[in-house]
Amino acid sequence: MPAFETLRAAGYSDYGGASLGEVLATARRVRGHSAVSWWTEWSRLADRIERVATGCEDSGHVESARRAYLRASNYHRTAEFFLRQEPYDARALGSWHRARDCFASLARLTGPTITPVEIPYQDTTLPGYLLTVDTSGQPRPTIIFHGGFDSIVEELYLAGGAAAVAHGYTCLIFDGPGQGRLIREQGLPFRPDWEHVLTPVLDWALRRPEVDADAVALMGMSLGGYLAPRAAAFEPRLAALVAYDGMYDFYDTVRGRLPAPVLHLVEQGPDAPARAAVRALGAMNATARWSLGNGAWTFGVAGALEFLRAMPAYTLAGGVAERISCPTLVLAAQRDHLAPGQAELLRQHLTAPASLVRFTADEGAGEHCQEGAMAVLHQRVFDWLDETLEHGGR
Repeated sequence: MPAFETLRAAGYSDYGGASLGEVLATARRVRGHSAVSWWTEWSRLADRIERVATGCEDSGHVESARRAYLRASNYHRTAEFFLRQEPYDARALGSWHRARDCFASLARLTGPTITPVEIPYQDTTLPGYLLTVDTSGQPRPTIIFHGGFDSIVEELYLAGGAAAVAHGYTCLIFDGPGQGRLIREQGLPFRPDWEHVLTPVLDWALRRPEVDADAVALMGMSLGGYLAPRAAAFEPRLAALVAYDGMYDFYDTVRGRLPAPVLHLVEQGPDAPARAAVRALGAMNATARWSLGNGAWTFGVAGALEFLRAMPAYTLAGGVAERISCPTLVLAAQRDHLAPGQAELLRQHLTAPASLVRFTADEGAGEHCQEGAMAVLHQRVFDWLDETLEHGGR
């Protein structure tokens, strides 16, 4: 898992979110699978680049400051990743705050083409950024883009937002329940009925002059590959959908990996032995421990067992996938270690016009969400969107 997260951080170099030499030098210093060592080394890098950013800004070197703030934001985000089992640890909170603040500084220095927004949602707001090609207010095809199980809104700029603008799209990125500020500061957990999140976001977007109401696409990343299709099934105003990568049933991503005795206890056993079995599983496997800890926190449940028992609600079975009516692009990674086979399963259940695009290890794009291969990913996604939305690009 550290290797994947290193690739994730490095891959954003395509949009200025990393410098390869900085990433490699930092990765070499991390000791094994130590979450503390990971946080220490990545924080050291992030702190240094943030100091560069503030120094450049103080000296009037605005472009250098922007570039450094963007890298520092990504490095702070990377630093806190393995502390999500203890999300209110002061180190994790500090890194998350600084990832957010560094990106806000980038936006401040960039001006009105990166605009922080607050989208009304129930009795609170969803934080996000409206990304525009220019300041003309001209309506353009628009992408609404959200993350998944562990992403934050600031990462979405690097994962798709900057590419959308480069291809001539307006892009709205945001954190929903279970993500970013909503889970950190308000304790609002994920919800399986994501249409209740998307609809107010879409309502807000359609009031913006920069948004072409007839050409709005929805894109969801990682667990967003379930959340976005779920929302699209109940939202007829969408012109296109991108499941990045596709996910049909969240529980299926772990069910087949649980040892049979543990699976039996999770699904049918008494709570006490089931809880002990799940705890033992986490103790033996660092990836499982991280996933279970992050899941319990972001799902707002008491512990790992409760998280596993909450997962079955996150499914497109029962006719949900078949309700999707807009053209859909489903992405599939050859070496997806988090949701293998899920993209193909989603594609099988779609009745709307749909395309499945496979990314392979030979082309360097075979990892989950094509981490490390942003150029390959965005070329295929935006070519499809251009054709589907009849958009000529910039």
